[in-house]
Amino acid sequence: MYIIIAGCGRVGSALAARLSMEGHNVAVIDPSDENLERLGSGCNCAAVTGLPIDEDVLRQAGIEQADAVIAVTPDDNTNLMAAQIARQLYRVPQVITRAYDSRRKQVFDSFGIDFVCPTDLVADSVFAKLIPGGKKA
Repeated sequence: MYIIIAGCGRVGSALAARLSMEGHNVAVIDPSDENLERLGSGCNCAAVTGLPIDEDVLRQAGIEQADAVIAVTPDDNTNLMAAQIARQLYRVPQVITRAYDSRRKQVFDSFGIDFVCPTDLVADSVFAKLIPGGKKA
């Protein structure tokens, strides 16, 4: 599978390493060369410096052949825009993004974009430890 990851922070670099070790072809986009250095020499990934909402950068990363795009930059708006571009302009089959604000669920759903909300995941985990068997929000 050919996968593009937008964002090379802790999550993006960890995903890139895991996916690469599983044999997938991975390209990682980040505006910071310093962040891209997190990939290290052991990660068999293409590193692309730039914004994941810039079509030239996306083409350089190989968006036309991407099977999946994962947007995990630190900014919900950038993630949503990158996901929309991948889904609507390039018809990437699988698009997943991170959103810190779970109130945006309706927006992501309306565009057919899967998302993970770390805020909700942590809150649910803490709640489950504090009140075992309690109802989640």
